[in-house]
Amino acid sequence: MRASRSVLNAALRRTTTGTAATTPSACLANALVAPSSPLAEMVAPGSPNPSPIAATRLCLQQFRFKSSAPLNHDEEEEAALDATLNLDAAAAADDADGSGTGSEMSNNTLESVADYTSDKSKSGTPSPWAVFDAWGAGTDIFDPLSADEEYKLSKDSVAIPFTDEERAGMPDETSILGAYDHLLKRKSSVHFGYPYNLMYNHEELYEFMKYSINNLGDPYITSNYGVHSRQFECSVIDFFARLWKMEPDEYWGYVTTCGTEGNLHGILLARECHPDGILYTSKESHYSVLKAARYYRMDARAIQTLATGEIDYDSLSAEIEKNLDKPVIINVNIGTTVKGAVDDLDRILRILSQLGVPRDRFHIHCDGALFAMMMPFVDFAPEVSFRKPIDSIAVSGHKMLGCPMPCGIALSRKEHVKKVEQRIDYLNSVDTTIMGSRNGQAALYLWYSLRKKGIAGIKRDVTHCIDTARYLRKVLHDAGFTCRLNDLSSTVVLERPMDDTLVKRWQLACEEDIAHVVVMPNVTRDKIDRFVEELVEARETHGRMEPVREDSPLSKLMCSSWGGETHMPKNGN
Repeated sequence: MRASRSVLNAALRRTTTGTAATTPSACLANALVAPSSPLAEMVAPGSPNPSPIAATRLCLQQFRFKSSAPLNHDEEEEAALDATLNLDAAAAADDADGSGTGSEMSNNTLESVADYTSDKSKSGTPSPWAVFDAWGAGTDIFDPLSADEEYKLSKDSVAIPFTDEERAGMPDETSILGAYDHLLKRKSSVHFGYPYNLMYNHEELYEFMKYSINNLGDPYITSNYGVHSRQFECSVIDFFARLWKMEPDEYWGYVTTCGTEGNLHGILLARECHPDGILYTSKESHYSVLKAARYYRMDARAIQTLATGEIDYDSLSAEIEKNLDKPVIINVNIGTTVKGAVDDLDRILRILSQLGVPRDRFHIHCDGALFAMMMPFVDFAPEVSFRKPIDSIAVSGHKMLGCPMPCGIALSRKEHVKKVEQRIDYLNSVDTTIMGSRNGQAALYLWYSLRKKGIAGIKRDVTHCIDTARYLRKVLHDAGFTCRLNDLSSTVVLERPMDDTLVKRWQLACEEDIAHVVVMPNVTRDKIDRFVEELVEARETHGRMEPVREDSPLSKLMCSSWGGETHMPKNGN
């Protein structure tokens, strides 16, 4: 606020000296407002000039639109602001008699602006890391929708009319979007169960949403379509290649729609390299791995897991040994979906060595949807990189980094991609990716996040997740709940609440008799405290979940291989 006041005062001084502008409003427009913005049009020369106080407040509002901290509405702050801007009683009277913009500023919202991407009640200075409360961080929890808002989002209300008569009985688009904005804020403020970082600020990129940015074809071979973001996509791939220690000119990659596409691409390359190979993956792998095996008609083996969620290494070894006549394709989980377990890559490589499987007879894909992005920033974590004999990695972009659209990165050794490459004259490029048209916005957003956060910013976010996950495990244990946390993970596994309303409210991901919370940068200790309070209240009302069978997921949380102790529900609890 102090910086914005100094700029405003400089602009006001120019209104009295006549430099750089001929009218106060034009001066303010030149000093503060982008020429193409709606605010510039309102204060441009030739248009009805608002008073100095009105123009000043409009410019102040422009600052508030692009910021993030809560706005203090108290009267002392307003008085101090008026004093700082040297606003006298005459100017205040101008505002009070209706000729100014006081009515428009009562809720910090211009009536002419219909913006459903940001809350006008927020102001302050954006974080240097370009992260802010995107309705998922902090302690605020938004109220449920009103009955009227629920109606506006009903199937009948959002239906697309064919006639004017049908349209006449429907809510207008603006009111529907307003209700939807409230719904998203509500859902984002109580989001605990899925690994999405809701803490980000990409306002600087909003201008580019008006372009149809399409990176169709190979990221390294430009097509005839010029509206693309390949330079940003290649920069993102270069970053991850360096992060995972690939040598220059030995890697290939692209920005995907999600981690699933990265798995589909990595396993496709494995099949092309070893058409008669067998895919081995743990039973706790993401569903997309076995989906890929079905799509590609591959022989696949789902291997038993340890209680912690890691692959059972003895079972893996025994299954490979039975099929040494076939090439080995292994999916290594760098963080399983439910328990956040990390398969031991070095142990798997030792198994292959002990069984005498040569390098040209095995292919390793790493599914690192969430944790491959985090692991390089965890102190003393085992290394997962291309300095070891792995062939591809898939990671999600919207999970750890945060992005308004699902996206991801697929990275592999360059020689493997040659097996799927086909020249497409129509594109004036080559076909190497799963998708044809590819979202160029995603590459731009990932590039922006990486540039703004930097290595230090990503490490800070990762440290927050790991430390806050430990805090969640502690408060759950202290409250008497069954809970576990794997090493190298920010996923806390707990007994499934008996109250389905609470499960849906906090959007917990459940598997039979367990649930989990994935601690992301937007999850705070204050919000965790509130969540645990509600868990305790639900337990008092509904009781506790008991294991649904002897070997159920909840029963496995008691296994000694986890280490430490936990509270197991007993009959009658």
